[in-house]
Amino acid sequence: MFHVKQQQMNNIFDVIVVGAGHAGCEAAMAASHLGAKTLLITMNLDTIAQMSCNPAIGGVAKGQIVREIDALGGYTAKITDKSTIQFRMLNRSKGPAMWSPRAQCDKQKFSKYWKEQLEKQNNLFLREDTVIDLKTENNKIVSVQTKLGATFETKALILTNGTFLNGKIHIGEVNFSGGRIGEQASFGLTEKLVQLNFKTNRLKTGTPVRIDGRTIDFSKMEKQFGDEHPQGFSFYNKMPIVNKQCCWICYTNQQIHDTLKTGFEFSPMFQGRIKEFLHIFN
Repeated sequence: MFHVKQQQMNNIFDVIVVGAGHAGCEAAMAASHLGAKTLLITMNLDTIAQMSCNPAIGGVAKGQIVREIDALGGYTAKITDKSTIQFRMLNRSKGPAMWSPRAQCDKQKFSKYWKEQLEKQNNLFLREDTVIDLKTENNKIVSVQTKLGATFETKALILTNGTFLNGKIHIGEVNFSGGRIGEQASFGLTEKLVQLNFKTNRLKTGTPVRIDGRTIDFSKMEKQFGDEHPQGFSFYNKMPIVNKQCCWICYTNQQIHDTLKTGFEFSPMFQGRIKEFLHIFN
């Protein structure tokens, strides 16, 4: 499907979306559904809608947003239901306004299903490339230029670049350029936005440590199963939700807090906010 669309594609589009994370995928689908000829440009077609940190959709606030997007015709909730391994409605002990759906997902399936959905969508074309420059006329975006030397004209540009623009990775006291571990950062677009008088800064994520399950004593942890009768995320899906996956809960204590405090000054996450975090842990 992808190769057929590439043959039909020319370099003029109604909408160009840069970045194929969750926001970029939804933006590209919405634009194409409205009849706009849409191009989605991403640095790696194999990491579309990648679940980088926690392989979950939902939680407080985000769970409600995903369902609102679903009600408007979006796809995140539908794809979540297809790749769910556990569903829980959080905050059941509180009032209904605080109930928040959360689904743990199979990371590989989530990305695979999103890519399949994008590839079969009419009016939507995919390109693996990096946008490095923008051209404007009369204060309007008219085209983008890519790292591979292509120029694409457009009437509207949507940037959903996430953490990749001039991205930096911190691991302990070591830091280096990157978007995600093993993936390059994107350079050129930030500098162009600055030329256009936009203010830029980096978004910070806190990726949890990956732990080898063979090194964990699960007997000292609490089991947490999904809901007995899971609802699922999408209002449109009627398929059963897989809910056999067990999560495990453990707790910190004062000894762990004391150990953490000895390393705050070396952590990029806490730099400039040491006193604030010491107050939290005391």
